[in-house]
Amino acid sequence: MAEVIENHAKWWDHKLGRPLAFIEINNAHERPEMKYPLLSQANCHDFSVDPAEIIVTYDNFLSGMEWMGDGFPHMDLDRFGPGIVAAFCEGAVLDNSSGRVWFFPAEHKHIRDVHAAYNPENKWARRIKEIIKTGVEFWDGKVLIGMPDLGGVMDIAASLVGTEGLLVYLIEEPEEVKRLLSEIQAAWYAAFDDMAGVLAPQGAYTDWGLAVSKKPSYIVQCDFSAMISPEMFGEFALGHLRYDTERLYNCMYHLDGPQAVRHLDALIGLEKLKSIQWIYGAGSPRPMHWLDLYKKIAAAGKLNVILGTPREYLDVLNEIHGTPLGIHRLKASETDLARAIANAR
Repeated sequence: MAEVIENHAKWWDHKLGRPLAFIEINNAHERPEMKYPLLSQANCHDFSVDPAEIIVTYDNFLSGMEWMGDGFPHMDLDRFGPGIVAAFCEGAVLDNSSGRVWFFPAEHKHIRDVHAAYNPENKWARRIKEIIKTGVEFWDGKVLIGMPDLGGVMDIAASLVGTEGLLVYLIEEPEEVKRLLSEIQAAWYAAFDDMAGVLAPQGAYTDWGLAVSKKPSYIVQCDFSAMISPEMFGEFALGHLRYDTERLYNCMYHLDGPQAVRHLDALIGLEKLKSIQWIYGAGSPRPMHWLDLYKKIAAAGKLNVILGTPREYLDVLNEIHGTPLGIHRLKASETDLARAIANAR
């Protein structure tokens, strides 16, 4: 684990000299019988299960896996849904009745009556901190627990006033939108600092993006940006993202889907943004289709995150001349991995 943490530190600073390769082999070993189901978005509402049982169950799950390259054992806390800050502020309801977590406004109010403030004693915040504390003590640095999926500032706003509502308010109540976004950003960092304090004893930080940092970092986002113009993105989102890049020690951006690509120029213009994770989305062309995008990110001095099969990852790196500006999150069988390496050009 110490080597993994150090390699990531070198990668963030462009000193590793090679890409990171997060390789995770599932079902590598037989797992013991588990008393409880794994913590998931479908059962995260069940507070009757003791945090110790949640951690032991997850430990049994991890015992069936192996990690190679820059991979490491980890526990993701995105199981409480994307944008959990909306629930921390008690302005949105966490609904997992579909088996996946979605957030909806607790009450339908005009935006002028909607406010956001982090409550560290909120039931969801307390539950997550209890799980983190239990896991940090149990694993003692052998497993890295990730920051919960806090969400993006505009995405959280959409959870508080509704997506359609926020789109209308951008035009009809722009100053109220800016006021709410500022409140959300303050709540976001209050939650982030609170969670980071509980995670600190494990010696490093990670999140659902699975990059590791010695100091508190995060993968930020604005999925809502797919629905707005570059002009609106610049007016409402970019300033908050610039603050993220200056406030967070290592900052990665989650660029999600072809409709968000229109904002790439604005993002690479953020001097302190270190990395961009491109998600091409279901139904979109595979990684090799996006070579110009990867090259543009690398040319701007940003670290790429390349997702896809082992073969696609190696092909992209070959086409962009083996740049060290790449990380790959990979789940595969040993056979798939060996075949990809053997067939790589």
